Amino acid sequence: MTRKIKKDFMFVIAVAIFLTVFFTTVLSYRSFQEEVFSELSSFAQMLEDLAILGQMKETGFLKPEEDLRITWIDADGSVLYDSYADDRALDNHSDRPEIWEALRDGEGACARRSQTLERSIFFYAKRMEDGTVIRIAKEAGSIWNVYRDTLPVILLIAALSFFISMWIARCLTKAFIRPIEQMAEDMDHLEDVTAYKELMPFIRLIRSQHEEVLRNAKLRQEFTANVSHELKTPLTSISGYAELIATGMASKKEGRHFAAEIHSNAKRLLALIDDILKLSELDASSRQDLAFEMVDMYALACACMDMMAPVADKHGIAIALSGSPLLVWGSKGLLEELLYNLCDNGIRYGRPGGHVWVSVTDRLTIRDDGIGIPKKCQKQVFERFFRVDKSRSKKTGGTGLGLAIVKHIAEVHGAVLSLESDEDIGTTITVEFPVQDPDGGRACP
Repeated sequence: MTRKIKKDFMFVIAVAIFLTVFFTTVLSYRSFQEEVFSELSSFAQMLEDLAILGQMKETGFLKPEEDLRITWIDADGSVLYDSYADDRALDNHSDRPEIWEALRDGEGACARRSQTLERSIFFYAKRMEDGTVIRIAKEAGSIWNVYRDTLPVILLIAALSFFISMWIARCLTKAFIRPIEQMAEDMDHLEDVTAYKELMPFIRLIRSQHEEVLRNAKLRQEFTANVSHELKTPLTSISGYAELIATGMASKKEGRHFAAEIHSNAKRLLALIDDILKLSELDASSRQDLAFEMVDMYALACACMDMMAPVADKHGIAIALSGSPLLVWGSKGLLEELLYNLCDNGIRYGRPGGHVWVSVTDRLTIRDDGIGIPKKCQKQVFERFFRVDKSRSKKTGGTGLGLAIVKHIAEVHGAVLSLESDEDIGTTITVEFPVQDPDGGRACP
C-alpha cells in the first residue's frame, strides 16, 4: 500500500512539474513575443519620425551589425530597400501577412520562417503617411538563446522541486499509514491511535468492528462451553444408568426406573440438540435467505392452541386465545416457532390450575400467572442457556434456549420484544411487529 501511494505521488508530482514548466515556458514565450513586437514597433516609429529611410536607400545595401532587419516596401509590394539583402533580388512582398495587414489596418505582425533567410523571424510592419510600409524583423534565434541559457536552471529547479516534493510525499505517506500500522500492531488499544480527523470515522468503525468480533468470539466461547456442559449432564446420566443395567447391578424394578431415566434424559438431549440446531440455522441465515409472506398471527395462534392443548392439560394449565386477525410480513415457520416457545414457556413455568392467555390485537401478547421472574434476572432471560430456576428447568425439560430463539426470531422480523414480570404473580411477554403498508409489505416499526 505504501509503495502504491508513493508511486501515485511520484506520478502526480512529475505531471505537476511538467505542466508547470510547460505552461510557464508558453506564457514566458508569449510575454517575450509581446515585448519583441513592442520593441520593433518603437523602432519602426523612430525610423518614421527621423525620416532616414531615403538616406539609407541612397547609401545602398548594408548588412547591419545587429540582428535587426529593416525593409522598406512600396504600396504595390515592391521592395524599395532592405538592410540585409539586395532589394533588386527580392520579389514582391505584397503577399506577406504582415505587409498585407499593415496596408489594410496600418500595422501588422507575425512570426514565421523567412523565405529569404530560411530562419525563424519576428516581423512587424507599419504603414507610413506616404503609403509605403516599413518592416522591422528580428531573428527568433535570439529568443531561443534565452531559453537555452536558462534551461539548465529550469531543469535544476524542476529536479529540486521533484525531490523536495518526494520527501514531503514520503512524510505525508508515513503520517497517513502510521495510524493503520498502529491499529494492525495493537487492536486492543485503538483509543491511543492518533491520526488526521478525516481518518477518525474509519478508526471508530474499525474499533466498533473489532469490539464486535471480540464480543462474538466471547459469545461463541461461552456458547461452546455451555453446550458442552448441557450435553455432558444428560449423557453422564444415560451412561451411568446404562452401566448399572449392563452390569446386572439393578433389580428388575430398578431396571425399569433406570430405563425411564435414560428415556427422560435422551428426550432432554434430543430437545437440546434440536434447539441448538435451530439457533445455528438462525445465526447462519440472513433475512434474504428466508421466504417471507403475509401471515395471519391470529390464525397461527389458533393452530398453536390446538397443538399445545394436550401439553397444557398434562400440566393442569388452562389456555385461552382472544383478539382479531393481525397480518405480519414474515416467515410462517419462524413465527410458529416463536408462538410455540412462548406458550410452552408459560405452561412449563405455570402452577397446576394456572392460566396462559394469548392475545392478538395490534401486537402479540402472552401472559401467565405462573412463578414469575425476579427483577434481577429479567435482563438475562433472553440469553442462551440462562435459567431462573435450574432445578425447575431440569424437571420440566427446559433447555434454556427457548427465549433466546424467540429473541432471535423477533430480531429477524424487526419486532420489538418486551417483558413484564413479578415474582409469584406471573409474566407478560409482548411482541410488537412492524406496521404493514397497504400493499402488504413492511413499512416501519
